[in-house]
Amino acid sequence: MIKRIMNVLVCASMLGLTACGGSVFAQSSAKDNGKLNVVCTTFSCYDWTREIMGEHTDDADLTYLLENGTDLHSYQPSAADIAEITSCDVFVYVGGESEEWAEDALKNASNKDMKVIKLMDAQGLNTKEEELKEGMQVEEEEDDEHSEEPEYDEHIWLSPKNAKILCENIADALCEADPDNAEDYKANLNGYSEKLDELDNKFKDAVASAKIKTIVFGDRFPFRYLCDDYGLDYFAAFVGCSAETEASFETIAFLVNKTDELGVNTIFTIENSDGKIAQAIISNSKNKDQKTAVLNSLQSVSANDIENGTTYISMMEDNCEALKAAID
Repeated sequence: MIKRIMNVLVCASMLGLTACGGSVFAQSSAKDNGKLNVVCTTFSCYDWTREIMGEHTDDADLTYLLENGTDLHSYQPSAADIAEITSCDVFVYVGGESEEWAEDALKNASNKDMKVIKLMDAQGLNTKEEELKEGMQVEEEEDDEHSEEPEYDEHIWLSPKNAKILCENIADALCEADPDNAEDYKANLNGYSEKLDELDNKFKDAVASAKIKTIVFGDRFPFRYLCDDYGLDYFAAFVGCSAETEASFETIAFLVNKTDELGVNTIFTIENSDGKIAQAIISNSKNKDQKTAVLNSLQSVSANDIENGTTYISMMEDNCEALKAAID
């Protein structure tokens, strides 16, 4: 409900921008310098696009909208962001519930030749409905017209297998928008796909040698695609897009019982978590000696992180190491 209210407010502000003498988009400082202008919402699609563009990134305008590290679920586009999107040559976004605002932004596009890549609609991708697992805390039902619609898990990037498919779709759009450099984009895609295959194999090897193939998550859980890919089971406090932060007694008790039953030695959280739920699980378990570890959902990566060398592959490799340490 919170996200939908935010989307309504964003849409209202966009309508307001078109009043009083015409659209702000026509008056914006959007780039018109002859360079290829590419806009990406999330870190993953930005980093993939950068890899595929390679050396041509220096000759283009590549924008990462969440560069200040704002989480995808709480991001609200500014007027400048909307202007950037509506005039760009290529727009890459996930297209899940958290980005419903983008559909309205695209209706105001001034560049009618824009290539739009909605990753959740990518050809070859198997998008899954959000899963309410046993023991998860149920959010209050939303009493609106969306309540009967299926909710799809938008965290498609947290799977190296999906990443390969998504990169192919991005490369196709770049080749269409910039045919002069298409052969370079294809070559860069092939090289990057090999790196994604290596990442995929690292996860396969980590799970193949695992003593425990179930993880316990004291947090919201955006890693369903990753677990499904490698045959892992999980129990968690909330679904991936939940706005809840406080777990009920029943939810914590369930996760404590699973921790004891499975004999897991690690309770996971996502990045930027306060860890309170994980600590509650540990303090109420029989052994009380479990460690906590972080699996990073790649949803709050800043421009500073990127400047310091953070990439999609480096973060997913860190996740692989954290996972391996917990299940070995």
